[in-house]
Amino acid sequence: MTFSIAATDGQGRFGIAVSSSSPAVAARCVHLRDGIGAVSSQNITDPRLGAALLDRLQAGYSAQEAIAAVVHESPAVDYRQLVVLDAERSSAVFSGAHTLGISGEGRSANSVAAGNMLADPAVAQALCDGFEATAGELEVRLLAALRAAEAAGGEAGPVRSAGISVVSGHGWRDTDLRVDWHEDPIAELGQLLEVWLPQRQDYVIRGLDPAASVGYGVPGDAR
Repeated sequence: MTFSIAATDGQGRFGIAVSSSSPAVAARCVHLRDGIGAVSSQNITDPRLGAALLDRLQAGYSAQEAIAAVVHESPAVDYRQLVVLDAERSSAVFSGAHTLGISGEGRSANSVAAGNMLADPAVAQALCDGFEATAGELEVRLLAALRAAEAAGGEAGPVRSAGISVVSGHGWRDTDLRVDWHEDPIAELGQLLEVWLPQRQDYVIRGLDPAASVGYGVPGDAR
């Protein structure tokens, strides 16, 4: 019930964009680690597999090797769909025998995508094509990917949640936006991104060097 894309800007930032008919999809499916890569664990989701895959990547496994190892160790893996992008921009996808509905996968030089319960298998490649066709911040390109997938048909039914998350080497997700239930979650996510991006670096500075951070500009802030 999900389509997602894992991508990099080639400059050390990794991100995932995801949308689904289920609520709060980004809370369950998105897994990122600085300098290591990006993983989506979806379909009938087991979030534990995201950490297991990232651990394998951190241990030096390639994306394909990591998926092979985790698939071998996971007894219910036929119900899972896994998407992996490693630090070398190598990618891998696994779709178990019980993946729901129509599934598909897509790839580009800097991204990998997969989905289930799709209106058309080509929706997954539309994610990657939309990403590569767009310039600018990684978050903007990830949003463009979701919009391209939606335009290509998206899920067989309406989506209700969406999210974009990015890591940039700071030790936390410097972008982590979610729409957990909405009639038009991708459009709502776009509005959130417009609010967030101009402030993103300010919040990074607050974490790394609070003495150099700008004031909040809200009532009660004395600075």
